[in-house]
Amino acid sequence: MPLIDKPLPELRKYQGINPKPADFDNFWDKALAEMRQVDSQVELRPSTFTAPFAECFDLFFTGVGGSRIHAKYLRPKNSIAPHPAVLRFHGYAGASEDWSDYLSYVGLGFSVAALDCRGQGGLSDDLGGTHGSTFKGQIVRGLDDGPERLMFRQIFLDTAQLAKIVAGFPEVDPNRLGAAGGSQGGALCLACAALVPEIKRLAPIHPFLSDYQRVWEMDLTVNAYEELRTYFRRYDPLHEREKEIFTKLGYIDIQHLAPRIKGQVLMAITLMDAICPPSTQFAVFNKIKSAKEAVIYPDYAHERLPGFQDKTFEFLSHL
Repeated sequence: MPLIDKPLPELRKYQGINPKPADFDNFWDKALAEMRQVDSQVELRPSTFTAPFAECFDLFFTGVGGSRIHAKYLRPKNSIAPHPAVLRFHGYAGASEDWSDYLSYVGLGFSVAALDCRGQGGLSDDLGGTHGSTFKGQIVRGLDDGPERLMFRQIFLDTAQLAKIVAGFPEVDPNRLGAAGGSQGGALCLACAALVPEIKRLAPIHPFLSDYQRVWEMDLTVNAYEELRTYFRRYDPLHEREKEIFTKLGYIDIQHLAPRIKGQVLMAITLMDAICPPSTQFAVFNKIKSAKEAVIYPDYAHERLPGFQDKTFEFLSHL
C-alpha cells in the first residue's frame, strides 16, 4: 500500500505531538460557563423551502461575543412523541448543505439542525474583534490575543450552544442526540460531543483541526492549512515564537478534547489524505475513551467516501 504517513501499525498507536496547554481543561470549563451566560435569543423563521413531511425553519441564536448564528432546522410534520435529533456540520469555509440533503433523517422521524459556521459561507455573522491580521483564515484568527479570542474557540462553543438549544425543543428527546460531519465538520462533530457529552452517537469523517504541529512537520501546511505557513512567514519568519504558537493552537486542537467524549463513535479515516494527514486523524481517534470504531479507507484521500453516508445513516438510526 502506498504511504504518505506512518505505517498503519504505528498510526494505531500514535498520540499526537502538538502541545496541550497546562490549563486546557480549565480553559474549556470557563468557556462553557461563559456560553451558558449568553442570552441565546432563539428565533425560528419558516423557510421558503417546503417538503410534504417536514417543517423547515431558519434558526437564529446569539452566540458568544454577540454574533448571530444561523442553522437550518428541520423536524417531522405532526410529530407527537419526543424524537431523536442529529446535528450536522460542514467543511471549512463552506456552509450547510441543501435542505433536501437532510430529509432522509426527517423521514426517519428525526429533527436535524445544520450549523452555518460564523464568518464562513452561510448566514451566520462574525463580529470579529481580534487584534492583528485577519488575513486568510480562521485557524490563526486571534493568535495575537489571549487564547479566549481564538476564532475556533467561538465556533466550538457555537456547536455546543446549538446542541443545547435543540435538546431544549419540546419535540426533541435530549437523551437521543447525534452528530455528523466531514473535514471541518468532522472536527466540529467531535468538539461538540466533547463539550456536550450527552451526545450519544457521532460519525466524523477525516477530521480537520487536529495536531497542527504534525501537519507543519510533514510540510503539509498547504490547502486548508495554508494559513499556518502564511502566519509564520509573515509574523514569525524565524520561528522564534514557534512553541508559543503551537501551544496556543493546542487550545483548539480536537485531539485534546477527544477524551471528554462519552458517546459512541463511528469514524472514517483516509490513509491517502494529504489535507488532513492520517496521523492527525489517528491522534484524535486514539484519544477517544468511549466505544469507537474506525472505518479505514486505504486508497482514499480527502474526498467523498463510498458507503460511509449509508453507514452513518444506519449508525445514527439507532439513537
